[in-house]
Amino acid sequence: MEVVQPTAQWDNCADGTGPAFGTGGAVRIEPADDAMFGERAAWRYDPPYDFYDDDGLPVKNPERFFAVRDDDGALMGFYFFELHGDALFYGFGLRPDLTGRGLGEQFVLAGLEFARPFYGQRRVVLHVAAFNARAIRLYQRLGFTETGRHAETFDGYGAVEFVDMEKPG
Repeated sequence: MEVVQPTAQWDNCADGTGPAFGTGGAVRIEPADDAMFGERAAWRYDPPYDFYDDDGLPVKNPERFFAVRDDDGALMGFYFFELHGDALFYGFGLRPDLTGRGLGEQFVLAGLEFARPFYGQRRVVLHVAAFNARAIRLYQRLGFTETGRHAETFDGYGAVEFVDMEKPG
């Protein structure tokens, strides 16, 4: 499996920042560090989205994570990218207090735009918990289509069904 390690910040603007998803400022996308993982571990989502709360286990492949910070340095979310053959697996998370505010579309698209210079124009795949209807609707609006389903087992949750989705490159 090929590992590509982007190191540049999002360069939509001359200063290495991009639009802040309707928050009135700018964002920086940068390689994740221990501080980002610590901040992320403290996030708590309301049910049923608490499924996405940190599980306390060490992060696998931390080099594939990127922090999204606002112009004050506050963590807004994160992105995860991993090559799978000819496809790019895309994962992300938005800070709990920013969810449900209409920021998801801009957030998802900004991550795709950030990844393109590093990974090229390629098919993008993601997995979303089947109960997360609002995310599935968003991904469908953005051109992702369902390609299958699978289940994974988690301590405290049992078997959870996921929808596999794909967007052409």
